[in-house]
Amino acid sequence: MANISKKLLTELTSEEANGPFITFMLNTHHAHQEVEKDQITFKNFSKEAKKRFEKKYTETSFEPFQEKIDQLLADGDFWRSGTKSVAVILTKDQTYIHRLTIDVDDQYYVSDLPYLLAIIKNAQFNYSYYLLTLNKDSMKLYTVHNKEVTAVELPEDAPTDVVTALGDELTGGNLNVSARGGEVGSFHGVNAKDGEVEIDWVNYYQAVDNFLKTLDNPEKLPIYVYALPENQTQFKKVAKNPYYSDKAAITGSPAQVTINDLKKETEKLTDQLAAAETKTYQELTNKKFVDQLVDIVPAAKEGKISHLFVATSNLVDGFGEDPDVEYDRRQVLNEITANVTKTGGQVFVLEQKDAPDEKSLLAVLRY
Repeated sequence: MANISKKLLTELTSEEANGPFITFMLNTHHAHQEVEKDQITFKNFSKEAKKRFEKKYTETSFEPFQEKIDQLLADGDFWRSGTKSVAVILTKDQTYIHRLTIDVDDQYYVSDLPYLLAIIKNAQFNYSYYLLTLNKDSMKLYTVHNKEVTAVELPEDAPTDVVTALGDELTGGNLNVSARGGEVGSFHGVNAKDGEVEIDWVNYYQAVDNFLKTLDNPEKLPIYVYALPENQTQFKKVAKNPYYSDKAAITGSPAQVTINDLKKETEKLTDQLAAAETKTYQELTNKKFVDQLVDIVPAAKEGKISHLFVATSNLVDGFGEDPDVEYDRRQVLNEITANVTKTGGQVFVLEQKDAPDEKSLLAVLRY
């Protein structure tokens, strides 16, 4: 789960987060006319939320919520910062805004609890990491957060190319590079021997690895590599950085890639990580579990659930046949989710094909 989502879930389920809550789930856009439609949707939801709030919480003023809603409606930056969707969660004291990378069912919720399921679904298979694009003689570094790729600004002495890393000295048309250990070999020289080229290749990748060890990485994000197969193999041989991981990689030449190219390529890496993660879910069915709602509800309240899997097939779009019954099943699932999260369990919202035994609902028990 993405760290930002973990932090938000912890905040929303803590003792300090006091309801009632109003949660808005909105798909968002960039084009001017569509942004105006998003604002109208939000305004209409706000009116409906007020009616429901005043009916449900007769002793509580809606005014603090209205002030926050008006502030958001007037905030041009909020509406121009369109991601695929957004969750807006309001209390009388706080405004939580969480940008999402998934399509959501446009809805609002008025409840003693915030609506958590979309935040969890957004975090599912949403990995944060460093991506090292590696050629034989150059490198670049990127961060991937919430599926957005951003170039890392490196210091001038970073080993972005072999010359910066190892120093250069032109002699007789050959580029000679001196390794930090004092060993000398010619790189890409006209008459270079294979062994000499290999020495420079190793030395350069060692310099890259040494630099990565100095990287400020408070979140302890893994570092994955985008490189040709032979470069991946060579880097793996020399890499000593504890955050480097060969659990997944992008295979190909990153020499001319753009940020947009990288966004597409990182989808392949996500698929690899998701496949490995999904495989671990299946193994959980070897433990004791329950898969009926009537058993899951009390188990969640008693803190017995270590892992809860909710298939998206449970989350039917719309308000249901009776709008006054506030999407009962979603609210029940949301309450279970909150109880599992509060007691230190993990919740997963998955397509049914990815869920253990393809069950629509499954809770793995601690005891």
